Amino acid sequence: MTIAAILASNLDLTPYTHDAFQNEELKSLTRYHFDKVRQRAKLKQSLAGLVNILFPELESVVSTLHLNCIYSMLLKYPSAKDIAKSRFDIFANLIESSSNGRLDKMKAKEIRNLARKSVGVYISAKSMELKHTIKLIQILDSEIEEIEEQIQAQVQDSPITTIPCISFKMAAMIQAEVGDFDRFSSPDKILAFAGLSPTTYQSGNFISSKAKMDKRGSKYLRYALFISAQYVSLWCPVFKDYYRKKRSEGKHYFVALSHVAKKLLRIICHLQKNR
Repeated sequence: MTIAAILASNLDLTPYTHDAFQNEELKSLTRYHFDKVRQRAKLKQSLAGLVNILFPELESVVSTLHLNCIYSMLLKYPSAKDIAKSRFDIFANLIESSSNGRLDKMKAKEIRNLARKSVGVYISAKSMELKHTIKLIQILDSEIEEIEEQIQAQVQDSPITTIPCISFKMAAMIQAEVGDFDRFSSPDKILAFAGLSPTTYQSGNFISSKAKMDKRGSKYLRYALFISAQYVSLWCPVFKDYYRKKRSEGKHYFVALSHVAKKLLRIICHLQKNR
């Protein structure tokens, strides 16, 4: 009866197109990817906290904890005490082989000497938690890689990817969240949909001169535009000049970045509508 009532009404109904089906699939993929990346980020924070308990000196001798060779080392020797008690030849071979030769025996010796003098606390439960955290991160890495392969296959012909410094992941998220760009009569309406339009605070005769961002609409689209704006303002000359101009006008970093995001969206709209 509900379906019949809608069909009998005078609403201007449009068919659900094949492109809309594809866009829904892309939206599911990009949002799933977003959630997986956030899960991995939280696990990496947990890992850093555990290493700070078990072997706090490790971060001072490696560029980052999130290397395959460091993961391999911590899976076998999850504390400074375990590293200190290990046979050096076995430990050094593990470091060298898992890093494909980038970390040599000198680096292994440095890590082992630090482990012997470490102020880290040995807690077997924390060591087990560290190993489990690493395994979960590795599982998420493989899942994220699989998702990214499917996303890349769907956006390889998107004109958004022709903008310098915008990755296919951000291009896919923008494409998926906006959908059909022809639904919006102007870029300003897409800005409102993304929650990037300014608000107005007014009480009686008072109108605030400091407008905040609306932040309604799609948080995924807002995130993708801001991340893309950060990259283009760093590496793309046109956007870099525009960003510097806004900063020279005395605007805050995030305010200037929001202007870059708006300029970027206007260009994306033009590319999408004119192919």
